[in-house]
Amino acid sequence: MAIYIFGYGSLMNSSSRQLTGQTGTARPAVVDGLTRTWGMVDDSYQASPLVVQPGDGIVNGVLLDVSPQELTQFDQRERGYQRIQLDIADINTELSLSAQDAVWVYVKSEPMAPTHESPILQTYIDTVLTGCLEVSEAFAHLFVKHTHGWEHPLENDRHAPKYVNYAGISPENWPKIDQILTQVLA
Repeated sequence: MAIYIFGYGSLMNSSSRQLTGQTGTARPAVVDGLTRTWGMVDDSYQASPLVVQPGDGIVNGVLLDVSPQELTQFDQRERGYQRIQLDIADINTELSLSAQDAVWVYVKSEPMAPTHESPILQTYIDTVLTGCLEVSEAFAHLFVKHTHGWEHPLENDRHAPKYVNYAGISPENWPKIDQILTQVLA
């Protein structure tokens, strides 16, 4: 039996997730029956991260092979979320999954909308899209297209990063990230 986390936000970024724990190879996946949006998790967050809920949609992300100890470390990172098990039949991936495998995802029921006090941070977007680009540009486009809530307040904190798991981002990546956002959201 293998244990996986389905990472759909900053966990797609190899440098960001290594701040929490070591994971095996990240395998791209698309899960049916989920929706992803920007939303506040709770009042302790200074920003509005991504949240996933069961719903009528698809979410792309990566499957991360983790040990039970690492799963506990990621539970700490994803405080404020609830970890639920996904149905293997809802996961589209090249990875061979068996019925004995456990695939977990962190969800939040009824997230609050981002506000000016807890905005979407550009450095969080940069972290996630850099992770998507580790897979492909098409994967990054799919992320932007299937993420809801882009109309909420955004803070460009690139020159003074506020996102705590900001890692692996270079200013050379910014034009590509901005181009993807412009192309998909236009």
